[in-house]
Amino acid sequence: MSDPSFDLARELMLRKQLRRRGIHDRGVLDAMARVPRERFIAESARPLAYADRALAIPCGQTISQPYIVALMTQALELSGKEKVLEVGTGSGYQTAILAELSRQVVTIERHAELSRWAEALLGELGYRNVTCIHGDGSLGWPAAAPYDRIIVTAAAPSCPQPLLAQLADPGVLLIPVGPGDSQELQAIRREGKQQTVTHLSYCRFVPLVEGPTQSGI
Repeated sequence: MSDPSFDLARELMLRKQLRRRGIHDRGVLDAMARVPRERFIAESARPLAYADRALAIPCGQTISQPYIVALMTQALELSGKEKVLEVGTGSGYQTAILAELSRQVVTIERHAELSRWAEALLGELGYRNVTCIHGDGSLGWPAAAPYDRIIVTAAAPSCPQPLLAQLADPGVLLIPVGPGDSQELQAIRREGKQQTVTHLSYCRFVPLVEGPTQSGI
């Protein structure tokens, strides 16, 4: 059963944080209405589940504020047919939103504990179109390439070339680019020989670190 207090908080999030700030994609709004964000954070932090802010999760990582999740998902322009690569599984919340809106999601997390936690929770919530991988996200996952969409939820000085190489044509790649204190969220669109970069927003993400870890929490 759903918790009425979370149901109300989720509805307020949709109305005040998303619709009022330009999130208009009906599929994105419906997905964020369905996915219980409170399940993806520690129980002690659940009163803040739908606050307009990022929240800490284990391994020094964060779950992005709802608006950023919605903005990035909307920019992917998902129709339900796409294969998506997500770099930075984290708690799995963004993964769940992607799974609601795409055919297949491959998600990579460098922290083994986070990857196992997210995989277990996503399975418990009934997502069967997600493959969770513990590895170096900056290298992507060539075994399942190419990807119609790639979303990177950690900041890098520039887009890693292995990710660009795994992007389908046509395809869209989202990544925060810039130094640690402030980044620019970019949408890189590939169509034939043309590659265009669009500025979406300024943002602040944890850094994209090369190489997997074996322990963390």
